[in-house]
Amino acid sequence: MTPIQEVAKRANVSVATVSRVLNDSEKVKEETREAVLQAIKVTNYSPNLSGRILRRNKTNVVLILLPTISNPFYSKAVRGIRFVADKMGYLTMICNTESNRDKEGKYLDLLKYKQADGAIIMSQESSIEELEEIGAIHPVVQCFEYKSENLSYVSIDNEKAAYEAVSYLIGIGHKKIALVGCNPHYSSAEQREAGYKRALHDANIELEQNLIVRGDYGFKSGYRCAQKLLKQNVKPTAIFAISDMQAIGVIKALKNKNIKVPEDISVFGFDNISFSMIYDPGVTTVSQPTYDIGAKAMSVLIDLLDGKTRSSQHILLKHRLIIRESTRTTVE
Repeated sequence: MTPIQEVAKRANVSVATVSRVLNDSEKVKEETREAVLQAIKVTNYSPNLSGRILRRNKTNVVLILLPTISNPFYSKAVRGIRFVADKMGYLTMICNTESNRDKEGKYLDLLKYKQADGAIIMSQESSIEELEEIGAIHPVVQCFEYKSENLSYVSIDNEKAAYEAVSYLIGIGHKKIALVGCNPHYSSAEQREAGYKRALHDANIELEQNLIVRGDYGFKSGYRCAQKLLKQNVKPTAIFAISDMQAIGVIKALKNKNIKVPEDISVFGFDNISFSMIYDPGVTTVSQPTYDIGAKAMSVLIDLLDGKTRSSQHILLKHRLIIRESTRTTVE
């Protein structure tokens, strides 16, 4: 049992509640706070000895955990992180987790062993409890994906962005709109699917489960998902893919079946990666300010490292729709 777990057990609360007390969260009841503080005193738990402010061995190294280095989506964010890190005298270490929980854990262990000062996590394989346990001791910022409200994060409003994208398709006349989603592993996937469903609901369009297919965020997944949709008896007139790489895979699959985009089926992506602009047809998409999100995440992390803030920061930057050739202007 780790020290923070001992505190949680003695106070009869969760590790997450101990984390909230350590972060001076206003969400904790006063009697609960007192119980946790008393447990900390009894167990001699001292998170600040290896934590955020009084760290003995500062490395000036920050970890950047991402699921893959092959997806161009992450490159702009990494540039934003590195710009702020260089300016403030920090080195960055790219940690390619390959969406593997064990690999992610080994990278995060570098914080425990004082080989890095903090971490920016772009996707999370660890549980909420594991992340909050690490975040209670070490500065951690969630970037794009966020599981815990008790830890800082920088992202966009994914649910709202997806809602606006699907509402656009509805506005130009589409009623049979398919979703190419992702297995509910990432918070962004859940949020974007929720936006898709809300847009249909608000337009009084019946949700058809057979028009929802899920895979991962990649090109091959988008291709396979499109193939599944084309086997349905009722074909969609539009497909909303929750990533541009998926959308490009979808378009490729449609082209291989001699289905014209957007004349036969419109395709809407998400992320506005560089490929989406140069692909034929250009992919209509949701643009995230990825560079700014990365830069802001690093700024928040530095505030935590310098002890300028103890409470978690929740920052959502603005998105926008980019209308290109993959969606028709009007539907007959």
